Amino acid sequence: MKIIGRNTEIDILKDSLSSTESKLIAVYGRRRVGKTFLIRQFYKKNLILDIAGLHKGSMKDQLLHFKNKLIKTGHKAAKQEILKSWMQAFGLLEDYIDTIKTKGKKVIFIDELPWFDTPRSKFLMAFENFWNDYCSKRTDLIVVICGSAAAWMIKKIMKNKGGLHNRVSEKIKLMPFALKETEDFLKNKGIRWSQYDIAQLYMTVGGIPFYLNGIRKGESYTQYIDRVCFTNTGLLHDEFDELYSSLFDKSELHYNVIKALGTVKAGITRTAVIEKANLKSGGTFTKIIDELVESGFITKFLPFDNNVNFCLYRLTDYFTLFYLKFMQHTKANGVGTWAVKTNSASWHSWAGLAFESICLQHIAQIKKALSLTAIYTEVSSWKGVYEGNAAQVDLLIDRADNVINFCEIKFAKDEFVITKSYAKELQQKMAVFAMQPNAKNKNIFLTMITTRGTANNFYAKEMVQNKLVLKDLFVYV
Repeated sequence: MKIIGRNTEIDILKDSLSSTESKLIAVYGRRRVGKTFLIRQFYKKNLILDIAGLHKGSMKDQLLHFKNKLIKTGHKAAKQEILKSWMQAFGLLEDYIDTIKTKGKKVIFIDELPWFDTPRSKFLMAFENFWNDYCSKRTDLIVVICGSAAAWMIKKIMKNKGGLHNRVSEKIKLMPFALKETEDFLKNKGIRWSQYDIAQLYMTVGGIPFYLNGIRKGESYTQYIDRVCFTNTGLLHDEFDELYSSLFDKSELHYNVIKALGTVKAGITRTAVIEKANLKSGGTFTKIIDELVESGFITKFLPFDNNVNFCLYRLTDYFTLFYLKFMQHTKANGVGTWAVKTNSASWHSWAGLAFESICLQHIAQIKKALSLTAIYTEVSSWKGVYEGNAAQVDLLIDRADNVINFCEIKFAKDEFVITKSYAKELQQKMAVFAMQPNAKNKNIFLTMITTRGTANNFYAKEMVQNKLVLKDLFVYV
């Protein structure tokens, strides 16, 4: 299978091949996002060592695994060694590299790096020495380190204050596919779905290549969800339990935050998250929420007034949202389960929230559709009150040309109709927003972002300045 999308990441990997010095590249991201596939596929002609840590393996297990991998690569001297430390193991790796006389860059790929770092193993110290004392003195090496354990990668690599401080040449945070990449991935598998069905798929499992790869040719979206989510042997039946435990230490605390965010329809403040998750404010909570943001499970939105004390946090991992809403308390009934649920009121509320998340993660595509790529913009959210009722806008695009796009996001199976009552609600909400200090004297453009379009009735003609539809999100930027 060829690499789909990943243009920015490929540019980084390609530049490293032509560099006149050795490079240390750190790749991280949530589980199943395609980190290993990207590195193996792109560097397949340059790899001299490809090794992954053993999940829950002891230091003895890891060292034996390391030795056996070197033997399989052709390093005969490794057979005579009995490895007792990581300093010894990396010394053996250096000896192996010295035997390779080929020209060009040589790539060493160490996958699931955190799993090698067992208690009291001094693995990281040995790796730091390997890079600083050996690799950095050469010009022909690319060392790629990769890990799904986001907490470890962030703390030990991205924010390293020891031997790796400022040593990482490139940091690649691999994100899920966008909608267009998802469409191209499916087409590459011979699957032809409408953009509406692909959007529903995305709302359910997100742009995670591993999940998408489970779709069978000739299978509908509904059939796929029934099979992988609502059968005992389904691909995603036990995925949620494995997802957080594999990524974070003390994952039950992360789960408390996720569950708290899953009970609200939109973003909430840090204080509200702490209260709902029944946690204490402080360094531990900050670490948890930062790890969840960095891993892509939740998204932090700056409020319109730029007051960082009132930033909103929102659960934006699609599979997590789907699991909490539909899978957590549902028996694995198999065929027909999802078709029944899509006719429920809970489905409509979930679909609206999930589609909002899609739009919030496709801001670049929205700006392109609005011809804003050459205009400076700031994206934010806003909460206010009118007639005693809370009002919220999840997407505001504040432009340098004195315009604010006031975005209303609606998921609908058919063309969305602005009714008289909804028009009144919009007018009141926009009037309150227009009184905000940062909004005064600016033109406020009501922008409708819908799946099937906005009906061109009296209210739409009177109020709407811009109309975007689903296909506007299916573009590369």
